[in-house]
Amino acid sequence: MKATYRWIVCAGIILAAGLAALILLSRDSPAAQAQTAPASKGTSAASQEALVSRGQYLVDNVGMCSECHTSRDANNNLDHSKYLQGAPTWIMPVRNMTNWAWRAPAIAGLEGFTDAQAETVLEKGVGPNGLAIHPPMHIYHMNHADAQAVVAYLRSLPSSYTQP
Repeated sequence: MKATYRWIVCAGIILAAGLAALILLSRDSPAAQAQTAPASKGTSAASQEALVSRGQYLVDNVGMCSECHTSRDANNNLDHSKYLQGAPTWIMPVRNMTNWAWRAPAIAGLEGFTDAQAETVLEKGVGPNGLAIHPPMHIYHMNHADAQAVVAYLRSLPSSYTQP
């Protein structure tokens, strides 16, 4: 059993390091900054669409948010009909933790969150209550433009998402 836990911890560390490197590389890239220009009230439909598209890329391919925020079926596969609708946490802590989040909240539509609160979670790892977010949620340090793109994408999803 100990070998299994060691493997899980090592895989988690490698995943976290890879994500951190990817975020740091995209943070300083002029191309990434150009693609994620912040939305304003006068933003054209095309630039809003590009922002949402960038957010979808970050949510699905970098943060891989659906891994925790989407329910799983009886075979432990993601239930895409409940995409980002919240789910019980399937990752178990290696040791007992009092602040472990046993449920990942619904993030499709971002109901109950302001844009500023969601951006603070993504940029600083601080929840709407002013406290650090609970593990196993990763503490991201996204740049503001990437956080805005993620928020734009999550806002574009209906709260009760169903895949066509």
